Amino acid sequence: MSAPTPEDFPRRFAALWAARDAEALSELLAQDATMLTLTGLWCEGRKEILAALKAELSGAFARSRLVTGKTDLRPLGPGATLVHQRFVLSGLVDAEGRDAGRIGAVLTAVLLARKAGSDAVTLHFTVVEG
Repeated sequence: MSAPTPEDFPRRFAALWAARDAEALSELLAQDATMLTLTGLWCEGRKEILAALKAELSGAFARSRLVTGKTDLRPLGPGATLVHQRFVLSGLVDAEGRDAGRIGAVLTAVLLARKAGSDAVTLHFTVVEG
């Protein structure tokens, strides 16, 4: 399930995160994509990405909410786009299930246009300060 356009990618990502749909989230990425997750897991290929997302969405991010911030899209050439999306995550839980506050995060992805839409060949979802 690709995003129809690069502009749709951050919104689709946030909606699937809210639904805790790890499978659909992983399908936003190409079969051979790479991903760096919020907890620092480096994943190669959709199978590893799916496993990491399932673990994260059932752990510290099980009750998390994404609030969308600034979006920046930069064309890289024909059919390729760099996406930067700022988010604030709240509803985080620690190992004991207590509220762990909120964090700022940035999603950075390189999207390629395909017949079915745009999918990411690499995606980094990282914690940022401020």
